[in-house]
Amino acid sequence: MALGDYIAIERQVGPYEFEACSVSTGTTFLARVDEDKQELFSHREWIDRHPSACPFLRPSGDRVICCIHETSPPQCKAYRCVVLRIRSSDGKPAGCVTGTLALHTDDPALREAWKEVEEAMGRDPGLDEVEICTILGRRGFICD
Repeated sequence: MALGDYIAIERQVGPYEFEACSVSTGTTFLARVDEDKQELFSHREWIDRHPSACPFLRPSGDRVICCIHETSPPQCKAYRCVVLRIRSSDGKPAGCVTGTLALHTDDPALREAWKEVEEAMGRDPGLDEVEICTILGRRGFICD
């Protein structure tokens, strides 16, 4: 949530488009609110209560999510937030995947299944979370 100190909205250039600045690097970028998050982004109550949070974060259920995931700057893409929580077939926590697509687990079966994900990422560096969950699902894991 503290990335607000590093991302500033310079000006709005369209209904859901903003010229933003990565304060730490001085680099400007076009931030476009993801189409599936536009309604969520329109709700300002949470961000008004958390003025130091990144201006593009919004609560969704029990998580806080990025509304510009597709156009977020490099420091956000490298940020180690949890993007997937993984459970075993019986619903017990098995591990998680951070924003850098790194697996964190003590579960040997999940580590073994993750090898297939790594192979797929080698073939397709743009592999997304849905595809990762599909691979892990074939091995009996559930992604949240």
